[in-house]
Amino acid sequence: MELLGTVLPLVLMFAIFYFLLIRPQQKQQKKVRDMQSSLQKGNKVITIGGMHGFVDSIDEEVVVIKAGDGSRLTFDRRAIREVVDQA
Repeated sequence: MELLGTVLPLVLMFAIFYFLLIRPQQKQQKKVRDMQSSLQKGNKVITIGGMHGFVDSIDEEVVVIKAGDGSRLTFDRRAIREVVDQA
């Protein structure tokens, strides 16, 4: 019985950490990975640096973004924070 009294709080603490911290973080990472893998030409995106633009071309690892003034900038695919508008 003493073993149950010492192990049970540790198991409960791990379960609380899992459901409050680890699981939501994993879900958020999966959502970002799915968004980055489904990028398409013409999507309006925001980079992690805050630049807004449209996807001009896509490679396995590289995304070329067309800015408002017509300039094209090359970013790593992982630098895309969110898709604002679908093509």
